[in-house]
Amino acid sequence: MMKKLLLATAMCAAATTSAFAEIKVGILHSLSGTMAISETTLKDTMLMLIEQQNEKGGLLGEEIVPVVVDPASDWPLFAEKARELLTVHEVDVIFGNWTSVSRKSVLPVIEELNGLLFYPVQYEGEESSKNVFYTGAAPNQQAIPATDYFLEELGVEKFALLGTDYVYPRTTNKILAQYLADKGISESDIFVNYTPFGHSDWSKIVADVVALGADGKKVGVISTINGDANIGFYKELAAAGVSAADIPVVAFSVGEEELTGLDTTNLVGHLAAWNYFQSADSEANASFIETWKARMGEDRVTNDPMEAHYIGFNMWVNAVEQAGTTDVDAVREAMYGQQFENLTGGTAEMLVNHHLTKPVLIGEIQEDGQFDIISQTEEVPGDAWTDFLPESAVLKSDWKELGCGMYNTETSSCVQIKSNY
Repeated sequence: MMKKLLLATAMCAAATTSAFAEIKVGILHSLSGTMAISETTLKDTMLMLIEQQNEKGGLLGEEIVPVVVDPASDWPLFAEKARELLTVHEVDVIFGNWTSVSRKSVLPVIEELNGLLFYPVQYEGEESSKNVFYTGAAPNQQAIPATDYFLEELGVEKFALLGTDYVYPRTTNKILAQYLADKGISESDIFVNYTPFGHSDWSKIVADVVALGADGKKVGVISTINGDANIGFYKELAAAGVSAADIPVVAFSVGEEELTGLDTTNLVGHLAAWNYFQSADSEANASFIETWKARMGEDRVTNDPMEAHYIGFNMWVNAVEQAGTTDVDAVREAMYGQQFENLTGGTAEMLVNHHLTKPVLIGEIQEDGQFDIISQTEEVPGDAWTDFLPESAVLKSDWKELGCGMYNTETSSCVQIKSNY
């Protein structure tokens, strides 16, 4: 009798636990500090996506519960918060980060604890982790096509590579400097400058950029400036009377959200390169915008990293349903080949190198803070390792068949390489 009673009690407890089971999604985005201007919107996006999925019945019959933390634009704190999400809150997946330095901070924690991170922002490549799905653009899906646009469409002959001082701008500019050299641009025609996060005094830097064109050659700015430093940079351009016709700027970290904090009157004609703009004409995008504005208000805009979270979250949901579990290893295997309609009218596919296929869009800033899409490609497969640096050109990432993120095609071996950045 006692054994039967204990068995019945255990079964009841198990049923109760199952009835109240939850799937937890960690949201790791800065809600304060210099990066809050960009990342707060991504937190709001994730809450909307989770709410929508719960309205459909949740996932595997369970409610999805968001767990929001604020790493406060503090790179070491990102690692601490990631560990908290995985060990204290026991989340099943994390969606988060913006800057590469924050991602690099989180990476050892995610790999140690076998967590799963969906990273939604354009980045420098030169990385491949089995615990990260990179849903933003690699350099061949943003930086290289933007440079080609400057060379081929605008006739730019001199380049100012302006960036915030951390890994993404430095690595991207190293790739671009080599790419430009391969295209015949001399080293003396490339001006490189880095500034701290939150930098505000841009007068000398803008003056140096203007001086670059003193010989009459066409100058263009490729901007990897991040966060609220963009406000000061664009204000100084306007104050110096520099128009897009004089010196065009193509930005990789300025989208619709960042433009809401700027007077765009004097920015018309400057460019941004992304894989999505709010102005994209598709039924899926119209529906996404309508849902977003209904939740957040008519003045709230959409942007590229939001679409990356939209694609990544829906692929994760589908992979969990396919695997029948939130177990990281099972979900990872189910992710390969996942397809989901993007918001620009095409279809994104998750590759075995943990990158997406993405279209490349060039947008021109309009006075209303939106972008006129002036160039768009078909879906481009993302490269984990660039073809334009010798040490990376021999590497490939294949987590499905090779089980390796850094496979050396010359030695036919899986290796670890030392970062130079």
